[in-house]
Amino acid sequence: MICGIDEAGRGCLAGSLFVCGVVCEDLILDKIENLTDSKKLTRIKRDNIYNIAMKLEIKHFVVSFNANKIDLNGISKCMRNALIKIKSNLFANKYIFDGNTNFKVNGIECLVKGDNLIKQISLASIIAKSLKDKESDELDKIYPQYKLAKNKGYGTKEHIELIKIHSLSQIHRKSFNIR
Repeated sequence: MICGIDEAGRGCLAGSLFVCGVVCEDLILDKIENLTDSKKLTRIKRDNIYNIAMKLEIKHFVVSFNANKIDLNGISKCMRNALIKIKSNLFANKYIFDGNTNFKVNGIECLVKGDNLIKQISLASIIAKSLKDKESDELDKIYPQYKLAKNKGYGTKEHIELIKIHSLSQIHRKSFNIR
């Protein structure tokens, strides 16, 4: 059994990092249409797949770190801790992370573009991204001046300009270089 792992929000300037692991038989995942890299799907399709996965009770585990934890520990340590937590909470024969580094966690294999190749990673990317988007929508209600529902916390030109106007909030990662 494979545990596919992916993240959403690692490169954001605001909001949390979400890391998800998914353990599921291919036969079950074959029933889900449009299962691919979350970045290739519309928000509606991602949320629909997320809801299907929750209804099917597909085994998954999500770890999140807010901006304060990321500033305190660094993004790499947060990623490492997330991978360790996922590995200790989901049983699998093989753990595969979408990316080119396993953050020095033994037993985690890396696969660049894995979210296009392995269904468990695809679903992990969709779950993580759906949770990140939902968080951004909620944060946008509290901090509308940053337009987080639109930029999802990423360092878009507009978001950086809004930070320059309004300064950093408590949900921004102060350890990230904002130019």
